[in-house]
Amino acid sequence: MLDVWRNVLDEIEQSISSSQFSTWFAGVELLSIDEGKIVIGVPNIFKRSQIQSRYSEVIKAAFEHNDIKVREISYDMINGKKSLKDRNNHTSQPQTIKVNIERNSTIKPLSTGLNPRYTLENFIIGSNNDLAVSVANNIVEHPGEKYNPFFLYGGPGLGKTHLVQAIGNAITEKHPKLRVLYIPISSFYSEFIKSIRNNRGGGDEFRQKFMKIDVLIIDDFQMIIGKDQSQVEFFDIFNSLYQANKHIIVTSDRLPDQIKSVDERLASRLTWAGAFDLQLPTFEDRCAILRSKAEYQGVFIEDEAIEYIAENVKTNVRALEGELGHILAVADLKGMTPLAVINEGYAGTTTNTRTKTVSPKHIVDQVAKYYKLSVKEMCSKSRVSHIKNARQVSMYLLSKELGLSTPKIALEVGVKDHTTVMHGIKKIDNDLKLDFNLRDQINSIKESIYA
Repeated sequence: MLDVWRNVLDEIEQSISSSQFSTWFAGVELLSIDEGKIVIGVPNIFKRSQIQSRYSEVIKAAFEHNDIKVREISYDMINGKKSLKDRNNHTSQPQTIKVNIERNSTIKPLSTGLNPRYTLENFIIGSNNDLAVSVANNIVEHPGEKYNPFFLYGGPGLGKTHLVQAIGNAITEKHPKLRVLYIPISSFYSEFIKSIRNNRGGGDEFRQKFMKIDVLIIDDFQMIIGKDQSQVEFFDIFNSLYQANKHIIVTSDRLPDQIKSVDERLASRLTWAGAFDLQLPTFEDRCAILRSKAEYQGVFIEDEAIEYIAENVKTNVRALEGELGHILAVADLKGMTPLAVINEGYAGTTTNTRTKTVSPKHIVDQVAKYYKLSVKEMCSKSRVSHIKNARQVSMYLLSKELGLSTPKIALEVGVKDHTTVMHGIKKIDNDLKLDFNLRDQINSIKESIYA
């Protein structure tokens, strides 16, 4: 049976892109085959829904190509269920790591700084982060080889810390001889200053600590502003680790060249392998996150309540979790269902006021403010590039956030022809696929809209 599953996975991998395969089928296992009834194990609820809706036909075809008649395919949360591999006591083949990483089994254990509750299995994958997750899975499989350095950026509360710590935890499990260290840049700075004070020879001892690391994870890199000496030290450590094929993972709330006082050479090196961002979750993503959190906590919440929260909390994952926790706490205290808490007005200020404050005028005002324009100037007939771009961003946000019709949007932004609005929305949609700076701008504007 294991051979069948391997063959099925090989066929699926040939049928879809490598990024789709690594994103959606990592951690997916075959649980059973019984007279055409196939049960597949998936690690989380969002991955289950995505595989079921996107790839059921591909999976069915792959089984049938391997002479397995398919009557029914169902998907179960793994949650401790044993796969066929476990049942047959098969062990995985040892992983071959090609990078030049020291593997001395007598090395003393090193504190990783990782929180074990951050895993790839409980990180909810959505359209806002699937590329970053695909890269994360590749790093776990090939530390030191692919996407090095891995620079991950995005606004607060979108899951940067969760994802990079999940990578660290997965590497320590899959490659136990590799030494992983997670450290916020503020702790890096504090340790460096302390080492200088305690060691007249400078930071040699501090530097040697990092030279022993195989995977270095630096969080909140934007906090390095104003710490010039630490920046120089990090630059030297970065170069040494990179030359030794050690993996470097860095998070920030913005791109390196947007961080004031960061050395141009360091900014360039951090994005050698590209920069990957986490965007604000879509409505569907927010629903999936809330369902997963509720399921993980073992609590009941109605679909209507989930959709209400997802519709009204549009800032980030942290805000979603906060509102969910508030509603569940009130429900428990008052002996009500979550939906009843919302209907009775106990949901709190976040959901009760969110939709009331977001009007077309509010969005137009925030876009103009972000681009340092007056509303009159932005909504004029000016063809100046930066004014035209701001106007198109307004069109895009009025469409995506409020669902306004193109004629209505035309009135709000001062254009006569609704086809101009259609063109503007399409242009921003296309530019977002490749323009990371534009993604940052729109995410920042969204945060100000819903602040």
